[in-house]
Amino acid sequence: MYPTTLTVIPLENKVLLPGVVMRIALRGQEATELMRRFFKKTEQQVIYVVCVPLQPSKITDIDDCTSQAPHVPISPQQPPSMTNNDQQDKLVSPVQQVRLPSFGCLAKIVRVQRAGVGVFGVYLEGIQRCQLVDTMIKKDEPLMYHVKYNQDITSSKDNRVVEGYQTLCKTFVHKMKELQMPDSLLLQLTKMTSTMAPLALADVLVSIIETTFDEKWTMLETLDPMQRLHLASSLMQRQLQVLSISQQVHSTIEGKLTKQQREFYLRQQLDAIRQELGQEQKDEDEMTELNRRLVEANMPSHAVVVAQRELKRIKRLQPSSTEWAVSRNYLEWMADMPWTKRTDDFVDIQRAKQQLDDDHFGLDHVKKRIIEYLSVIKIKGDLKAPIICFVGPPGVGKTSLGKSIAKALSREFHRLSLGGIRDEADMRGHRRTYVGSQPGLVIQGLHKVGVNNPLMLLDEIDKLVHSSHYGDPAAALLEILDPEQNNGFTDHYLNIPFDLSKVLFIATANNLDTIPEPLLDRMEIIHLHGYTFEEKLHIARTHLLPKQILAHGLDLKDVIISDQVILALAEHYTRESGVRNLERTIASIVRAKCVELAALREKSSPNNDQVVNKGYCPEVILEDLRTILGVYKFDKEVAEREDVPGVVTGLAYGGSGNGSILFVEATRMPGKGGNLQLTGSLGDVIKESAQIALSWVKAHAYTLNLTTTRRMNIVEHDDVHIHFPSGSIPKDGPSAGVTLVCALVSLFGEWQVSSTTAMTGEISLRGQVLPVGGIKEKVISAHRAGIRKVILPWRNKKDVDADVPVSVKMDIEFIYCKTIWDVLNAAFMKNNDKQKWSPTTRMTLESHL
Repeated sequence: MYPTTLTVIPLENKVLLPGVVMRIALRGQEATELMRRFFKKTEQQVIYVVCVPLQPSKITDIDDCTSQAPHVPISPQQPPSMTNNDQQDKLVSPVQQVRLPSFGCLAKIVRVQRAGVGVFGVYLEGIQRCQLVDTMIKKDEPLMYHVKYNQDITSSKDNRVVEGYQTLCKTFVHKMKELQMPDSLLLQLTKMTSTMAPLALADVLVSIIETTFDEKWTMLETLDPMQRLHLASSLMQRQLQVLSISQQVHSTIEGKLTKQQREFYLRQQLDAIRQELGQEQKDEDEMTELNRRLVEANMPSHAVVVAQRELKRIKRLQPSSTEWAVSRNYLEWMADMPWTKRTDDFVDIQRAKQQLDDDHFGLDHVKKRIIEYLSVIKIKGDLKAPIICFVGPPGVGKTSLGKSIAKALSREFHRLSLGGIRDEADMRGHRRTYVGSQPGLVIQGLHKVGVNNPLMLLDEIDKLVHSSHYGDPAAALLEILDPEQNNGFTDHYLNIPFDLSKVLFIATANNLDTIPEPLLDRMEIIHLHGYTFEEKLHIARTHLLPKQILAHGLDLKDVIISDQVILALAEHYTRESGVRNLERTIASIVRAKCVELAALREKSSPNNDQVVNKGYCPEVILEDLRTILGVYKFDKEVAEREDVPGVVTGLAYGGSGNGSILFVEATRMPGKGGNLQLTGSLGDVIKESAQIALSWVKAHAYTLNLTTTRRMNIVEHDDVHIHFPSGSIPKDGPSAGVTLVCALVSLFGEWQVSSTTAMTGEISLRGQVLPVGGIKEKVISAHRAGIRKVILPWRNKKDVDADVPVSVKMDIEFIYCKTIWDVLNAAFMKNNDKQKWSPTTRMTLESHL
């Protein structure tokens, strides 16, 4: 026997029939008390409740309900902690009062899940029809209701109705087989039709087939068994008729429509059937919506196969399982990837030139390469995107140049910061077997921009961590940046090829030394050198100064800085290759003027601007720099240096596009003789250059009139010490050979080299001057330091003609040398009137030239 005093659970827009399992969401004090009873029960105990259907839209008059129906607290509101799976479930909560019908369905609680804070997902199994009798109220306890059960009795004269209904059920199962329903569902339907009693089978099938809420309500409140069988038979006959019509229409159009058209037609047909049945149009469920997005993604055939297989798999999983969430996330990534979406390249060469000139001053060789690429696209219509790598010091505009190229191409722009990336999975993605897996940075970037042909900037590619225990991310970039392979790039998360050939990759780096050779081979290197003072003046005047004035809330007329002041900032406060520190320094000056203007406005009347204008001076002069920025941070290195024998100025390349002048100091001292001591944090290459320089000077000491006989050792009783100042800075490279020779010759001959003369180049043991790199950076740094004569290898003449700005070449005298004798002649004989060359030495040098 079942209990006669039970708790009532009202179901809004739902009907629970005997033999059917339904999931609902419960909340509130009564729900919490009910769940506490369920979890405290023993294995033999069963928790029974009464489920009563309720449709608020149908119950408009309380008097229409049974007078004996008690009030119960219900609420269809949904807590914010509900998941998507529970959004279609109604919740029980004490908010408003509505009368219940006098009939319901006895149910037992089968299973309970926590669906949120104070929310429970309850699985109920319908058992038997019952009627509500009256209410039993106890203090401090939830409402309980007396119920009366109804027995189903059939007579032998009703066998014809029973057999007719069983025949309809078998026909329904056969129709399901024709429609190729899943085997698991067919097996369950066949088992039910052969084993269940007709009345129980009627309740179950009415819940399965297409029926409205009112029809299920009528099925529940009908107590006469034969009337229920008649009702179930009529509903089954209607369902079979709908299936027959659908099958005929489907077979008629099957050979005329594509797969996507057929799916669209059937979806529209299903909506029309629901409207004819009086059921309101419902939103597409989650899987239907996901399937629609997959269809609209226009994926290639190999991706469609994977997506269909995963979609079939997710339909067999429970929404509460972890695998369901992983598969759903994967399908959402597949649906949102831009498989065919792209932006049209709007190529206007003149507009692109204007865009590049407006955004960047100088950089003519970079602009030339970009215009070449755009011109080929305009003529050919399409071009495999090159992999360009901008290499240069910080602050020269590598990243902003990528944005300008994207504007010129009318493409989407996305920046990937690669500095410090140490995990290979960041580039190739994580496999789906790991918790929290996601695609790599490249696929994430494409997903974010929504097109398959953006401009993707790989920023700081030289800062990647190489060969860590997480893998080598630089090696993972090989396939991404190879134009012959990236049309089938396979991300570990998607696990299917994706075409990256339409993406225009642009990389930036400060130094090429840390980029692996295989990766470097896949990129086209474009060097961006440092700016000259004239270029910095133009950039500050047209871009940096207006930007900072407006950023600080001032007008352009409130801060006036002359060209002389800007040049002083670049020369004495921000000695760099780029303009980043120059912009910060200008910002400091603008802030100082803001302080001055704010102080004057506080003293004057808020509405009297004339007082402010009289006391405020917008112009910044040279004397103001020391007050605002302090003393000079940099002085010209050669401005105060006197000409001293044994001290020569060289040129060095400091990496990242930075050049500098380098002093070489040599001295002799009593010792064992022939020992060479080197200091200044030197590398092996520059130490070997010093050995070669000393050997050459010893070999040609008699020719240079430094000894009286050919067999005399110039360092027989002396040791030599060569020092490079700024000892905390590491120095290495093959470009200091000629400087070391000149320093030793100046030391032993007591001849002076002018402080405004600098040189660079490597020498061989036979005295040949070999070419070196970084000419533009070295020459610009020499010009910045006040050098007026530069001695260079002969084979570096083409570098000066191609790279050095005209304004710098006009201020510096360049002398190109093939041998070390040319260098000595340029450094000593053509210096000034202070040199005291002996006639023998002068004749010797002239004979070698």
